[in-house]
Amino acid sequence: MPQVKRIAVSAGGLVIRVENGRPELVLGRRRRERDGYVWSLPKGTPEEGETREETAVREVREETGLEVKILSYYDAIFYAFSRAGERIEKTVHYYIMEAIGGSFENFDHEFEELRWVPMDEAVRLLDFKTESALVERAYAQIGG
Repeated sequence: MPQVKRIAVSAGGLVIRVENGRPELVLGRRRRERDGYVWSLPKGTPEEGETREETAVREVREETGLEVKILSYYDAIFYAFSRAGERIEKTVHYYIMEAIGGSFENFDHEFEELRWVPMDEAVRLLDFKTESALVERAYAQIGG
């Protein structure tokens, strides 16, 4: 029986700061039933009528507790997966962001842990190859 295909779009952010001359970004760790814990970037699904930019800012704020400002559009990643007999082809749009307020204490607990991670370490820590490659390119571009 052929799988039903669905297209999904999300938006998120690479929230970057520089500490002691070293770029860091926010990563979150969440539990997944099928494979324990995963480290990933904050992202999520648009609400009715939201632009991609609005979605990215809201999702990063909800998932991290940080108030953020978009500095620029960065890139998109694409991946496909199956859930309950449905093939989902997903595109996630990422923006370069900076934190302008808030704190990790205010997050919505979708992540179990949040950290500022040096970008070179984040490349190794991220569990999804698409996100890791995205961060690796961003790190190279900002002089890593």
